[in-house]
Amino acid sequence: MSEKPFAVVPLLSRALHRIRTTPPRIIASPPTQPRRAAVSILIRVVPSPHAQPATLSAQPTLSEFFDLDWVKDPNARAEILFLKRDTPLPEETAHSQPQAHNHNEAHVAFPGGRTEPDDEGGMYTALRQTWEEIGIDLAEKDYLSIGQLDDREITTSLGKRLLMILSPFVFLQVTPNTPTPDPVPSTTLYWVPLETLVSPVTPPQWSQVTVDAASRLAPKHSVALKLLVRALVGSMEFPAIVLHPCSSLPQTSNTEAPQILKLWGLSLGMTLDLMSYMIMPFPTSSSNLGIKADTKHGPSSRASTPFSSSVMYLPYHGTPEGLRMEAVAPSLASVFPRFSYPDVNFWIWVFGKRYREVVRGWEASIRSGGVNDRRINWSGQALSTFYAAIRKALVVVIVARALGILFGLAFTGWWIFLS
Repeated sequence: MSEKPFAVVPLLSRALHRIRTTPPRIIASPPTQPRRAAVSILIRVVPSPHAQPATLSAQPTLSEFFDLDWVKDPNARAEILFLKRDTPLPEETAHSQPQAHNHNEAHVAFPGGRTEPDDEGGMYTALRQTWEEIGIDLAEKDYLSIGQLDDREITTSLGKRLLMILSPFVFLQVTPNTPTPDPVPSTTLYWVPLETLVSPVTPPQWSQVTVDAASRLAPKHSVALKLLVRALVGSMEFPAIVLHPCSSLPQTSNTEAPQILKLWGLSLGMTLDLMSYMIMPFPTSSSNLGIKADTKHGPSSRASTPFSSSVMYLPYHGTPEGLRMEAVAPSLASVFPRFSYPDVNFWIWVFGKRYREVVRGWEASIRSGGVNDRRINWSGQALSTFYAAIRKALVVVIVARALGILFGLAFTGWWIFLS
């Protein structure tokens, strides 16, 4: 008897209904930094090859859409749209620069960009930027506006300098077929099966993106200081998910070497925010998800739930035990980088009591189903306290390295003098 496939569409329905009924956390722009940006997270359901979807005379509601026969078909495939820009936007590169560009590796994002003075709000920015960048008019009846995810802060200088506020908006394609997108040159669109991101049967493939720490610590035009910071601190390694798209536009040539697509940083955080709405409440019956019970740990094991740490493979498995989270919304997976020097990571952990308390508080709020967990800036608190720990750790490491260098020079001079 064949194993029942993992059902993504019911989880997607649950997530979109929750997003629609959950007010987002809005971050007001401070007077000193009014810049804002918005992106569009576009999702579609591709019918089964054997399905014959009927033509709808009117745009369906969200509930009506997920009640359609071709949407409920077990072979229907939910997909999410990402794009690759050959020239990244300034807000994508201002806060983190990859240490070395790998031509076999590409980073993806969502369509969107900065808010213009004439824009009537974040939603308008998302609609305008999506139309201008990829030729998709999300205001048409083919698309349904679901709602907004929590605002996110784009910062630099280890969280001390705010660059802008980013607002993500979620849209659903409610028709089986739409006009072909028309992306601007140097932009490639990728439709990625949502199952490859959320299925415990085939969990996502985690990787990392290496960022030059000097790009966050040293002034942009100070070459000497950058070299010094790079030598003393090393690099930062951010978690990333390797994507496996099912289609691309424009079509890539068979003669071209395929690039490894990596989802990381802000785009990873927003994707995980979306995925967090799919978390099933504990306890979850494995039969409801179409997954076999874990015979090793028993039918009640959390390994049978889609977002337990043993299934999701969040990056916390390589960090101290205090950061292993199972019920918390997993967007924290994009917050905490690791440094290439082990002593830097050690001192971050030493000074990290506060951010571990924030993480545990977030987890406790999610477990208890608290109504206030969407009102508290958990990710912002975690980010600020984590970077505060980094700043303290770097002071200790740099001072220790400087003392070590001075001691080494003094010892060398003493040895030469005695010789």
